Amino acid sequence: MRHKNILFIMFDQLRWDYLSCAGHKTLQTPHIDRLASQGVRFTRCYVQSPVCGASRMSTYTGRYSSSHGAQWNGYPLRVGEMTLGDHLRANGMDCFLLGKTHMKADLEGMARLGIDPDSKIGRRQAECGFDAHIRDDGLWPNGPDGFYDPKPSPYNAYLKSRGYAEDNPWNMNANAGRDDEGNIASGWFMRHADKPANIREEDSETTWLTSETMNFIENVAPDTPWCAHVSYIKPHWPYIVPAPYHAMYGPDDVQPVNRADSERLDPHPVYKTFHSNLIGRAFHRQEVRDKAIPAYMGLIKQCDDQMGRLFAWLEKTDRMKDTVIVITSDHGDYLGDHWMGEKDLFHDCSAKVPLIIYDPSPEADATRGTTCDALVEQIDLTATFIEMAGGEVPAHIVEGRSLLPFLHGQQPAEWREVAISEYDYAVTPMRATLGVADQDARLTMVTDGRWKLMHSEGPGHGAMLFDLVNDPNELTDLGRDPAYEAERARLYAHLHRWALRMNQRVTRSAADIAGMRGRSRRRGILLGVYDAHEVEDELTRHLLGKAKEDFVSGH
Repeated sequence: MRHKNILFIMFDQLRWDYLSCAGHKTLQTPHIDRLASQGVRFTRCYVQSPVCGASRMSTYTGRYSSSHGAQWNGYPLRVGEMTLGDHLRANGMDCFLLGKTHMKADLEGMARLGIDPDSKIGRRQAECGFDAHIRDDGLWPNGPDGFYDPKPSPYNAYLKSRGYAEDNPWNMNANAGRDDEGNIASGWFMRHADKPANIREEDSETTWLTSETMNFIENVAPDTPWCAHVSYIKPHWPYIVPAPYHAMYGPDDVQPVNRADSERLDPHPVYKTFHSNLIGRAFHRQEVRDKAIPAYMGLIKQCDDQMGRLFAWLEKTDRMKDTVIVITSDHGDYLGDHWMGEKDLFHDCSAKVPLIIYDPSPEADATRGTTCDALVEQIDLTATFIEMAGGEVPAHIVEGRSLLPFLHGQQPAEWREVAISEYDYAVTPMRATLGVADQDARLTMVTDGRWKLMHSEGPGHGAMLFDLVNDPNELTDLGRDPAYEAERARLYAHLHRWALRMNQRVTRSAADIAGMRGRSRRRGILLGVYDAHEVEDELTRHLLGKAKEDFVSGH
């Protein structure tokens, strides 16, 4: 069945367990909960990398990060890599971007091929295959060497049009407060996380992008099905939120930290290096958690309220009945769990993300309000959207698998046994701390749902191993315990099979290859034939009979 429209909503750094439909006891997210009650919540969805850029490039291509190569923020996605927009447009569905992609264009590749960056194809190459309605990657700080992101900021331009006088109102208003003396209280300093951002709530990032989304849907061409990727920067740091959300939660509302002193006794060298870095050490401190996490919760609450605003508008305008809605995140946030900050390893708080899909079609009626515990990878979304557009998933390109059977109450004949995630940390200071070569600064996770193994390519690093049934909080590393050698070997065997997959033969499908078999013989290539009678007559008939001329005998 062809679906009409897809609203693909992605938050940045949203933890799965901070939604009340996933069990959070303090932070209530009624609007996202309501969407889950109308669709399917996938309980075990893993991203293909715990860092923004690599995760998103995997989601947009439907391919693992080692397949597409853009394995860190700022790594260009090579020119010509097929993306969601390419696949959907081939099936009659437009594909638009509102908000963030973290896409770095392969400008060298475009120049080599003579692709004009200002042409339609050039703009699509630079926007990860999307037609950008409004691109805003959401991080606009500036320092001694200039801006983190040199592109123009549509959000900053909007704030200036609203009368904000700072040169960089993103930095000084949306992500900073004011102290009692009227001084700037920057959100980059987590001691200020409990202050309200110095911005009107209706002008804040989350509200602004929601308004842009409604304006887009109101004005998009009604005759062509569309997919709109609406990508919010929040609840990503800096941890600061406008009033009234800054005061909704306090330290007593924060769920208990998930960590144990035993984790720091003889730890895996990579884990030790990451939990000892600056952000990790910051979240070791209780005052940091007491300030930052209530602000993080306020950011999520604002996101949920804006979802309520958006969904109510879709219902009022009679669009919910023909619009698929997907809610997910590009990764999570440690927030002090496992003695870490940020999202650099593969514990569930980082690599497992929320995924809710509302499908308005009658075929999905039987699964409304249900959960699906299958091992899902976020690259499955590309395959799902292609099927929703009425297309056939090109399995020689897209490595994910469609989730449509689960949405329609069907059990696929076979499903994946393991989920995979990858992390390239070559550009980080931790690579130098560990003393590993750039090519060895790689981590890979494999989980079968019961066990999770994290492999480090560095010499002598070995693995971390967790028993997700008996140790669901992932506090006991069994990676060097001889009693679990069989489990490690079994998961390494899965990883070995995955590493041997065919992932670069993207220009020929299985049907193409089947059609090529025997083609050369039927076009005159008869290798290994001793006598004409050894093959079909039609292959040799033109090679038999009297020769028209004689240049052999000399007559």
